[in-house]
Amino acid sequence: MPHLTGEFECKLDAKGRMMIPGGLKKQLPEAVGETLMINRGLEKNLAIYTKSEWDKRLDELSKLNEYDRQNLRFIRYFTGGATPLVPDAAGRVLLPKSLLDFAGIGSDVVLVCVLNKIEVWSKAAHTEMINNEPENFAELAELVMGSKARRNDE
Repeated sequence: MPHLTGEFECKLDAKGRMMIPGGLKKQLPEAVGETLMINRGLEKNLAIYTKSEWDKRLDELSKLNEYDRQNLRFIRYFTGGATPLVPDAAGRVLLPKSLLDFAGIGSDVVLVCVLNKIEVWSKAAHTEMINNEPENFAELAELVMGSKARRNDE
């Protein structure tokens, strides 16, 4: 899957349905007709993957030792609540209430493309995250991106 870009503000209807923005749909041509998967994010957000990307995650998890308690806790947490999202005839997807409650999402949401997944944030939580940008972003960039040893393929 190519990397996704952009941020999109959306509204959920009273039933928890969301229309996938046109600008995002254009980036997901291979996902047309493919199931999307949603689960809990690593923070108080949700994450949407194409089914093929989700299967890659599951393949990674299947290599972990399930007898290690930390691994099992992570697998259980990461996969718990995972739900397929199938667009209806109008192009809307129904976000599960249990996941919306977990992330504190009401009617206003922000979709944030992060490489090969889409994070779903409540508008308030997204605003708070953006407002808490590190004081010295250049320092963080150097720490994270400055080391040539960070990638296995170099």
